[in-house]
Amino acid sequence: MSPRAGSTGTTPHTLAFVESPVQLLNVLEWAHAQALHPQEEPGVGLTLVVLSPTDPMTRGQLRRMAELAREEGHEVRWEEARGGTTAPFRTIGGLAPLLRGARRVVMGDPFSRYVQLLLTITRAADLVVVDDGTATMEFVGQLARGERLVRWHRKGGTPGPRDLLFAPVSASARRRLTPRADRRVEVFTSMPVTEAPADVTVTPHTFAWTRARFGPPRVTRGADLVGTSLVETGVVDGDRYLHAVGALSRAHGATRYFAHRRESADKLHRLAGETGLEVVRPELPLELIARRGPIGSTVLSFPSTVVHTLPLALAGTGVRVAVCDIDPTWLTAHASPRAHGFLSGVTGTARGVDRLATVSVA
Repeated sequence: MSPRAGSTGTTPHTLAFVESPVQLLNVLEWAHAQALHPQEEPGVGLTLVVLSPTDPMTRGQLRRMAELAREEGHEVRWEEARGGTTAPFRTIGGLAPLLRGARRVVMGDPFSRYVQLLLTITRAADLVVVDDGTATMEFVGQLARGERLVRWHRKGGTPGPRDLLFAPVSASARRRLTPRADRRVEVFTSMPVTEAPADVTVTPHTFAWTRARFGPPRVTRGADLVGTSLVETGVVDGDRYLHAVGALSRAHGATRYFAHRRESADKLHRLAGETGLEVVRPELPLELIARRGPIGSTVLSFPSTVVHTLPLALAGTGVRVAVCDIDPTWLTAHASPRAHGFLSGVTGTARGVDRLATVSVA
């Protein structure tokens, strides 16, 4: 695929930027909820711009999601946005005309430095933030409180040189994402939002496209366990996490472990050896994998986005979603001071899930 495959050279009405498979899925969900029709003439419809990461697992899932987007009739523009030192300049330069002409910009990650840079170029009067998991909750809260945009697991740390250098761009992005008389801001989310600014439009994300497009799945008698990247982000100790996975799977008879795309190969190899679980590397976001099936009658998870999204994607199937809290003793010394409270909030605000007792990993 060429870096700009699918580009027509015209200015789309709606320009969407995604950097992960889940973000792309949620743009498709947003387009479905808006009844946004695929492009039928130049300059009309939705163009999806994939700012491709370098991670092979993420790239593979993004390519599969891009195929689904094309099947839905949307234009997809693939950008090798991180392919060398000159790639960001080439990417931003190539996108600038589209950004200046688009009337609406949709983004999956307002914390992304790439997206924040692009926001300084656009003149769009309609900005939309689609779900990027639990980060959406933090984004809305920071916007409401007028705080700088920083991911929850990094909050509390001392800003590094790159943070300080980028601070003016981040501040500009925050201003851009603040509604004004001439600018509308929408958040499309399946997450609980309790402190959105009064002028921000919050639209419920119900996974209507996923349920219409896939399933219902075949439900098996066993249990499946969903992995997280909390070890990779430095929040949870690796040994304690593996012990917790083993204890949880034994207690509930889980046989499969759906790996998060960011989990390391070494960790997953060790997990399979120590727990006996079959490690599955999904080719699509878990909501689509679960909806296509087969899926266990119980899906176990630690605090993560899926405790909010799977009950919606699997509505009407009879699948039980259960969540196990993170014990404070599992956290690393480098974890943000807000980590435990944030993770507890992710669990406590989830609807349609069962709460499990924290497992012992002494």
